Amino acid sequence: MQIDQLSFFEALSTEMNAHPETFTILGDADMVASLVMRRPGRDVAIRVCFEGLRCAGVDEIDPAAAAVSDFSLDGPIEAWQVMFDDIVAHGTASGRQTINSLALLGNDIRLRGDDPMGVDKFSRFNQTLQEYLDGAARIAVAAR
Repeated sequence: MQIDQLSFFEALSTEMNAHPETFTILGDADMVASLVMRRPGRDVAIRVCFEGLRCAGVDEIDPAAAAVSDFSLDGPIEAWQVMFDDIVAHGTASGRQTINSLALLGNDIRLRGDDPMGVDKFSRFNQTLQEYLDGAARIAVAAR
């Protein structure tokens, strides 16, 4: 699967929902995140909805609609690919390839949002988002 396809994020959702025990320790997460991957020709944005201990849904949206989410993470497809390659290589994101580090550094993937309470959800629930993304280590991800 390619990381810029809806089917990839649907597979991550299936993986998350099959393992609630991984998320129980993190507690309930209620957030809507948009992941925007910039690439030449056509940008891709995926909205991921979390409710409680599960991923309640994913859908592809127009990148301009990402602002409607609690927050968005926006960056070039190459930065997203490096992060997912690191997850696959190590079983989990490592070092500066965690979504928290990438967003805080803001060099490639930037945290965006219009509502301070929505952006705060990234801080409160980023470990749930990270565990969701770390599911890439357990599904078939296409190499670059």
